Amino acid sequence: MKDSAGKTPETLRSSRWFAPDDLRSFGHRSRMMQLGYSEEEFRGKPIIGILNTWSDLNSCHGHFPERVKDVKRGVLQGGGLPVELPALSVDESFNKPTSMLFRNMLAMETEEQIRAHPLDGVVLMGGCDKTTPGLVMGAITAGVPFIYLPAGPMLRGHYAGKILGSGSDAWKYWDERRAGNISDDEWLGIQGGIARSVGTCMTMGTASTMTAITDAMGLTLPGASSIPAADSGHQRMGSDCGRRVVEMVWEDLTPEKIITDGSVKNAAIVAMATGCSTNAVVHLIAMARRAGCDLTLDDLDALGRVTPLIANVRPSGKDYLMEDFFYAGGLRALMKQIEERLDTTCITVTGKTMGQNLEGAVVYNDDVIRPLSNPVYHEGSLAVLRGNLCPSGAVIKPAACDPKFYNHEGPALVFDSYPEMKKAVDDENLDVTPDHVMVLRNAGPLGGPGFPEWGMLPIPKALIKQGHRDMLRISDARMSGTSYGACVLHVAPESFVGGPLALLKTGDIVRLDLANRSLDMLIDEDELDARRKAWTPPEPKFQRGWGWMFSKHVGQADTGCDFDYLERSFGEAAGEPDIF
Repeated sequence: MKDSAGKTPETLRSSRWFAPDDLRSFGHRSRMMQLGYSEEEFRGKPIIGILNTWSDLNSCHGHFPERVKDVKRGVLQGGGLPVELPALSVDESFNKPTSMLFRNMLAMETEEQIRAHPLDGVVLMGGCDKTTPGLVMGAITAGVPFIYLPAGPMLRGHYAGKILGSGSDAWKYWDERRAGNISDDEWLGIQGGIARSVGTCMTMGTASTMTAITDAMGLTLPGASSIPAADSGHQRMGSDCGRRVVEMVWEDLTPEKIITDGSVKNAAIVAMATGCSTNAVVHLIAMARRAGCDLTLDDLDALGRVTPLIANVRPSGKDYLMEDFFYAGGLRALMKQIEERLDTTCITVTGKTMGQNLEGAVVYNDDVIRPLSNPVYHEGSLAVLRGNLCPSGAVIKPAACDPKFYNHEGPALVFDSYPEMKKAVDDENLDVTPDHVMVLRNAGPLGGPGFPEWGMLPIPKALIKQGHRDMLRISDARMSGTSYGACVLHVAPESFVGGPLALLKTGDIVRLDLANRSLDMLIDEDELDARRKAWTPPEPKFQRGWGWMFSKHVGQADTGCDFDYLERSFGEAAGEPDIF
């Protein structure tokens, strides 16, 4: 507080609202008094905004009404004034057609909420898949000190003596139900046992991936991403966030001092080592670009080639869930295992370096968090493909699919819409073999619309009944981070805008060569040119509203799907509001 390089009461951002002796500030002070605050409570001390993404339809954030009380307690203990502001919940389960349609809306809301209000610092409360990147993207652009509070994973699922993992076991047992191997009562038991507490998915899905990325980037308290939502340590972490963000304000520890090329690379390496969701590619690129850091698909692939997967957590790992990961030492322990690969000089929200934050971290179970000498998978979680089907890139998760598909050639079975595909896969007489390559198009950022999680295409019932549980599948969609299988995703450019996937026909031969990172359709170039000339652009999905704005400005998967006018390269962010 007294550091000459930091803030003083007179230079607090909120002082521009409350300190001047003019009519506008009189109105601000009067309204604060109307809310029941005395001047001693809001003048000359940091005002901390708490952006809370709670809603009655977001089970991942069901504990946030209580957790915000812990944050407020910490802010008050630190000498600040906490003020809670609502933020778009963007829940994964109920938002249709896909929560990804609204990630940028949350980013815009976050940026403008911070800019428009007398906030000196912010605690961001999120965790469900899109809330982490949405909140962080907006807060980066707003530029005030912030700290991220992750919701934390839920407890392990249980049914009939078996441990269940979010998403992953739902897909697994759904295939068995389609095969006629699971009764109605068993299905109901799995339904009630797979999600037993508040918190995000307890597999290494998108939620845990993105909170781990934010942790590794230095934006959370050390290891905060690993704490289960139901653990009392999560409550203590909440109050710690409140106290610490007040100190960050006095220190003027703003995002640009934390988010650097080094911290972004740390986040990418940790993502690979954890067996991250494929969604990490889209969100991490978008977050990095907001901070002015140049992160590309090729950078991620290069890191994936040399970073071993050491978190034995489903779906990339075989045996454990996030609760086990926490007991094994959590993210700090995993990062300690790969410390030599990280830039430990990066500053974090603690005001200390990443190296200092990792001091004393210990692995308590080396089957959950493996040593480098015994990885779950010798390379990282993700690989980036290129070829005449995906000139701007596509993504696959090799650790989560059958190795026999690493080098595969087979005829395409192409579907133009999800309903068409769904009807076909439930037809037991569908003409399909395990060598076929299922393809879904018109499911990208514009085609979906909104880039839905349709990429884990269901195995056709005809193959399920023959005992098959995986096959090569390709789409311009995303897939849930809890998914698995030989799924090629994020094909860019997407088919809806005339990408090469739009030219593929059923029966065309498709070849995947993972070692060489290639994905191609084996079609003569003259034939492709003829198909390209015959292709007709589809009708726009939206005529008005948010969807229209989204469709006019969203980028493709390889650039992070941010809006063109929100990226740093578009221009400078708006300055401070004119308070007169």
